[in-house]
Amino acid sequence: MSRRLPSYGRLFLLLLLIPFVWRPATATNQQTASTRKPGHKHQVTVPSRPMTPLHMGDLGKQNSEVEFTPSSRTVTLKLMVEGPNGYFVPNIRRENFAVYEDGALQKNVTAETEHAPVTVALLMEFGGRYHELNKVLGTEVPEIGRRLLEVLGRDDKVAVFKYDSKLDTLADFRDGHDRLDAAFDRLTTPGFSEANLYDALSEALKQTQTLTGRKALVVVSSGIDTFSKDNYEDVLQLAQNAGTPIYTIGLGELLRREASVYGAKAPFAHIDWSAAEKRLEALAKVSGGRAYSPDSTLGIPAVYDDIMENLRLRYVITYVSSNPATSGPPRKIRVALVNPKTGAPLVIRDATGKLISARLFVQEYYSPTASSGD
Repeated sequence: MSRRLPSYGRLFLLLLLIPFVWRPATATNQQTASTRKPGHKHQVTVPSRPMTPLHMGDLGKQNSEVEFTPSSRTVTLKLMVEGPNGYFVPNIRRENFAVYEDGALQKNVTAETEHAPVTVALLMEFGGRYHELNKVLGTEVPEIGRRLLEVLGRDDKVAVFKYDSKLDTLADFRDGHDRLDAAFDRLTTPGFSEANLYDALSEALKQTQTLTGRKALVVVSSGIDTFSKDNYEDVLQLAQNAGTPIYTIGLGELLRREASVYGAKAPFAHIDWSAAEKRLEALAKVSGGRAYSPDSTLGIPAVYDDIMENLRLRYVITYVSSNPATSGPPRKIRVALVNPKTGAPLVIRDATGKLISARLFVQEYYSPTASSGD
């Protein structure tokens, strides 16, 4: 014969079971709910990046590209979006870009990220007036140059130059990747010579002017020039107008450390290393490149990674111009990052929740011809 609980007993048991059947929202559930609020999905979250940039000095204007296809009136913009320390800002989607042409908001804008192949000219200092410092060049420069090969892809092209009193070509853009490594094997301790940086820069820049696509000049140098025919101001002007970003890897810290071993009476004790470093920074800035000053070769892989990110990555924005004309005067472009729901500026945070400011580099005008660049 079964025994039934009194009514008050059943009520007591039901009260015990309630916490297991119904639970109030926990803090975790409340946080999950808050992330689903309207508008939150229109924020952009990016990876956290180092607080201190690898490059030295201020960054100059980054090059941008514009192509116009008259038959379809399609405009293609290739632009850089950078965070406050110069790192590429990823994860920005089509709906986050608002494009204005002559003040009119453009419709049906598309966006994607481009990882472009690159053409790189590597220019290395390999000679000077001081035998003691040349020994350092003979040890460090081939190692620094060889590390560039580690970040190159199959579709990339590279030429290798060295300079002392004159410019020598070790490998040109037509050589395959298998021959590049051998170019560094031929470098031994440089002999006594001049170090004509400005002449070498002028010649290397002129060779890159005819190149198409994403290109750069990587300069491994102390920044010291001893007897060039070209002067610094001329080279600075050429760098500004050449359309080739210059990425300088300064040897000043490495050579200064070696020079200090010989004391204040050494013939190279008078060298103004800081001034040479500033000249390299200025060349990088006016050309749209970057300057680096590693204190050892251990930091070189990170430097090349930074160079390649800055050189390869672009957002590619396309739209059909609302202007029905296929030719005419220059048109003004403005690109903004927006919350597509509200039209307000886009909120960008890193993985820690910190607000990230972003800078867009896009030329202000384009002419409705086949292509344009800035």
